[in-house]
Amino acid sequence: MKNYLVHFAQFHLEFRLPELDSLARLENVEIKYNKEEYTHKHPFLKVQIASHEQAKRLIRRSILIKDIIELWAEENTFDKLKEFLIKDGNKDKDEYQNASFKFHVEAFEHTLTMAEQIARIEELAFLGFNGPIDLKNPKYMFTLFEDYSGEEFRGVKKTLPPVKVYFGLHIGSGNREIVNRYDLKKREYLGTTSMDAELSLVMANQVLARPGSLILDPFVGTGSFLVSCSHFGAYTIGSDIDGRQIRGNDGKDINSNLSQYNLEKYVLGTFVCDIAHHPWRNAEWLDGIICDPPYGVRAGARKITHTDKPLFRKDGTRRYPTTEAYEMSLVISDLIQFAATFLVPSGRLVFWLPTLIDEYKIFNVRYVPDDIPTHPKMKLISNSEQNFGKWSRRLITMEKIQHIEEFDQLSISVDKPGHSNFREKYFTPTN
Repeated sequence: MKNYLVHFAQFHLEFRLPELDSLARLENVEIKYNKEEYTHKHPFLKVQIASHEQAKRLIRRSILIKDIIELWAEENTFDKLKEFLIKDGNKDKDEYQNASFKFHVEAFEHTLTMAEQIARIEELAFLGFNGPIDLKNPKYMFTLFEDYSGEEFRGVKKTLPPVKVYFGLHIGSGNREIVNRYDLKKREYLGTTSMDAELSLVMANQVLARPGSLILDPFVGTGSFLVSCSHFGAYTIGSDIDGRQIRGNDGKDINSNLSQYNLEKYVLGTFVCDIAHHPWRNAEWLDGIICDPPYGVRAGARKITHTDKPLFRKDGTRRYPTTEAYEMSLVISDLIQFAATFLVPSGRLVFWLPTLIDEYKIFNVRYVPDDIPTHPKMKLISNSEQNFGKWSRRLITMEKIQHIEEFDQLSISVDKPGHSNFREKYFTPTN
């Protein structure tokens, strides 16, 4: 296997590895890396992949990866990097000697002036590339990364040398430009629960949305996840207990967004129901479930309540079912049970789970693992936090590991998980 360097975006740091692993699964690319070498402090990760083609395929739809390069050299100083390249690092590179090329120089946690960048490029002249320089459309691009993220730089002017210097051949770029395309500021139809475009697309990667797959959002709201999953070619369905968001207002609705992005053909429909009372027969037919359950900060959860009253009133008008408050821990337990029943084996459930950080301050932790419900048919794949200060939400990814043969009940490890009665706790003043 060949050595590569992944260059992440310095955003949503806890989500970067889960997205990378999901893309490796999605693209059927074997990838090796040392998780102990990974840190949120800088955006670089050394990996091993079989070929350039697989490396390029791995990150082509990534939201949190900027680039990947074939790693030719890695040293603590630029002079040592040059020394290595002169001795050992420029072998078997004849194919690059006469082709068009350019150099790209970039620093992390430091700004290189144009003069400094040019000086670095001039010092790489020993590589002996004889082809024409093409700054717009070169056949090959060679990248120099300098990492200034060491502790010794904190709070001082960065006149010290970088802690790491990397050099290699640029292989491919991620797909971050689509974040701007789906920016909520440009969207036709929005609501209070519309999900940020970047996170919606990351979640679509986590749920393995792909051409021909079938994805359900059971708390569809304004349809943010229908848009992100449909972008990747998945067929999508949305449901919600609140039909007002589905129907929209002022002539705008979910279909307005689908038309805006030309995604109508991927959405099979939307309808009103909740996950506790739904029209589906027990069968494994969903490739993925993706959602942001209502936990009460912007919208509270509700479900249909039982009634013995007839469907029609005496005057012939239809009686619509009444709803009741839906406590957060019950929402999550019903959601996981629903996923265990309706997902195909290896299908994924991706959802947000809220946590009140203040509850765990005395233990000096941000959450307790027991807060995450478990199920004999579902395996936890990843757990990433987005911190809002007083509270946070965790993006939970689970995968169904086997066929469901009977109605297995999920297991909750503690009597009152951290998300229990979340709305009441959130709005309760703290001392």
